[in-house]
Amino acid sequence: MAKCIRYLLLALACFLGGPLRAADLGSADEAVSMVRKAVAMLADSGKDKTIAEANNPHGRFVDRDLYVVIHDLHGTVLANPVLPRMVGHDLSAVKDVDGKMFIKERLDMLKTSNRGWIDFKWPNSVTKQIEKRSVYFERAGDLVVACGILKQ
Repeated sequence: MAKCIRYLLLALACFLGGPLRAADLGSADEAVSMVRKAVAMLADSGKDKTIAEANNPHGRFVDRDLYVVIHDLHGTVLANPVLPRMVGHDLSAVKDVDGKMFIKERLDMLKTSNRGWIDFKWPNSVTKQIEKRSVYFERAGDLVVACGILKQ
């Protein structure tokens, strides 16, 4: 219940245009931790259970503005608790407002490293304002687990 109230307050603050405090936003360390917890669940519980949990908007992989997204090595989304309509879509060619193909760039980075950070700009789903985002991602077998933060 407290988690639902927190989301409601965060959405209300965004809707009213009020400034978000740092405490309302997830940190880089929290994003890394969330990705690592999802990677651990993949190893312990398997792909199906982890993807189901990652698609749950009230599950363990959603906290304030942080949430885990899982896609395959081609860019097809398998889990997104905030934008479930993206599940099943190949986003490898999606560009940010500056034309950066950030999913493709992420996939290219995974050819030389199993983890990393990538920055891009994206519209806020509530305010529609362009925001700077940074996403931490890790490869887990044939999957990519990612969690992003708002850069202030």
